[in-house]
Amino acid sequence: MQDNEKTHFGFKEIPASEKVNRVAEVFHSVASKYDLMNDFMSLGMHRLWKRFAISLCGVREGQTVLDLAGGTGDLAREFAKSVGKNGSVVLADINEKMLAEGRARLLDAGIVGNITFVQADAEHLPFPDHYFDCITIAFGLRNVTDKAAALRSMFRVLKPGGKCLVLEFSKPVSPFLNKMYDTYSFNVIPRLGEWVCNDRESYQYLVESIRMHPDQETLKKMMQDAGFEDVEYHNLSGGIVAVHKGLKY
Repeated sequence: MQDNEKTHFGFKEIPASEKVNRVAEVFHSVASKYDLMNDFMSLGMHRLWKRFAISLCGVREGQTVLDLAGGTGDLAREFAKSVGKNGSVVLADINEKMLAEGRARLLDAGIVGNITFVQADAEHLPFPDHYFDCITIAFGLRNVTDKAAALRSMFRVLKPGGKCLVLEFSKPVSPFLNKMYDTYSFNVIPRLGEWVCNDRESYQYLVESIRMHPDQETLKKMMQDAGFEDVEYHNLSGGIVAVHKGLKY
């Protein structure tokens, strides 16, 4: 990106160079209660959405998996079980505090030996070409400054024959559901953030960032432009969330 280029931080327009730090401030604030807030906001549905995404990965014994923007490690935990002692999982996150939270939780759960933790920027992944059998990014792509660059970086480090899955908030397919979702998001979620995390502003950003994220068809086209083939998506909860899957041949 050019030095004077602008990007969105929620509904605000800011210099692109500032977004990483602004997003970092959000996640430094909420890291310790991130999963608890996810349970409150989604009524526990985020666990089912993640379980469905994991099922689409088809990860097997001995494979290498990258859980990008892996946060508190709930996907990485399941992948570590699937790949076994001969496989490996990398939990990567750009945010140091979220990464530390994920490491602590996985160590407490006894997940050791086949998982490593890397602080990494999705736009510039520090891994060799054609390295991973599977890459996932769950509820992280919307926070990336240059989403197209991140998708290209993910494509580069994916092995031929590998899968990439993007789990993200999307656009409800029903106008009625969309209206109800907006009412809930803008009136309830920031108040929950204030109550649970003493941080209304971060969850106001979260709601706004969801609205600024590309819709299902736009993200599908972005993945195709990055090189992924056979790109498809599954709407969950009426399109409130979507899972996009792309392959590399």
